[in-house]
Amino acid sequence: MLLAIDIGNTQTVIGVFDKNDLRHMWRLATNKTDTSDELRLKAKPLLESEGVDVAHVDGSIVASVVPALTTSWSRALATMLGSEPLLCSAAASGGLFEASYDHPAEIGADRVADAVAARAIYGAPVIVVDFGTATNLEVIDDQGKFVGGIIAPGLETSAAALFSHATKLPTIDLVDPGSAIGKNTVHAMQSGIVYGEADRVDGFVRRVFAELGYEAPVVATGGLATTMAPLCTTVTHVDPELTLEGLRLIYEANE
Repeated sequence: MLLAIDIGNTQTVIGVFDKNDLRHMWRLATNKTDTSDELRLKAKPLLESEGVDVAHVDGSIVASVVPALTTSWSRALATMLGSEPLLCSAAASGGLFEASYDHPAEIGADRVADAVAARAIYGAPVIVVDFGTATNLEVIDDQGKFVGGIIAPGLETSAAALFSHATKLPTIDLVDPGSAIGKNTVHAMQSGIVYGEADRVDGFVRRVFAELGYEAPVVATGGLATTMAPLCTTVTHVDPELTLEGLRLIYEANE
């Protein structure tokens, strides 16, 4: 079995693969101060709760945008499994990830994994919209190359900024309010934040189509994908497991 871990600024996603099948997946809040011992004490009970014996885990791979946790998770996994994890990067992806980009080493590990999985599953061209702490778009052209993308504040990040700067506005649930015209303050905020994000993403995608000169499938992933995708007219697929699938493919390419 393979343990795949996607460490984001807000959430950490842990997946267990049995060959090609994702058998288990958990989403945890990311705590940037966790030590390797604390991470091990969090991860091992999760695995045991689903009957996963660490002795049967053959290896691990990590995608991280939090450098301190890259080190902590690497130590935790080395202790748990007896081997260091593979760290996802453009270089580690080899022929699975071709980029036409100024500095490929700067591309985030999660973006690499998303691009690898999207091309493998949906073909090329394809666009990934990852709804997380940031809303990222990854663009793979009709030659199968990662040609760049867009990084923008995420839905929850934008909402938190509004709440912190407008003291009279309440904290709200980020859900579809059902109508664009808000009849009260909460609904008006939900419309502005949620519909604003959906329309922003559609606008980004249309700009990308115009620059490419053709359209492409658009795959939504990330923690808020199931909330946001139905509100976006350009999204054609929803795949919450896309990043983990990319990690699996990269790990297998390195065996």
